Amino acid sequence: VQLQASGGGLVQTGGSLRLSCAASGRTFSSYAMGWFRQAPGKEHEFIAAISDIGSTTYYASSVKGRFTISRDNAKNTAYLQMNSLKPEDTAVYYCAASYGSRWLKADYWGQGTLVTVSS
Repeated sequence: VQLQASGGGLVQTGGSLRLSCAASGRTFSSYAMGWFRQAPGKEHEFIAAISDIGSTTYYASSVKGRFTISRDNAKNTAYLQMNSLKPEDTAVYYCAASYGSRWLKADYWGQGTLVTVSS
């Protein structure tokens, strides 16, 4: 599976962005999908994950209630809707795929997309 993340950009505090992760191949629905981020000088951080058919989602406490992960298996795409953005959300965001119905570990990574939240 090849993953292509997009949708990053510059947004003001309190604003919203939607990231997309487009997957190649015919087996997108066989993978749970996840989003991670890495801020400057910080470690890689798990943000959210969604099961293969979208029935189950998981969120880091830092984004729960503000971010929503979703997927459209017909379009081979996963999404991360980010609302009420804060300066501390500034990071490079990565999507990843984990083979199976539930998220276990990243088997494939996409390239990152930069999100910058201005104060």
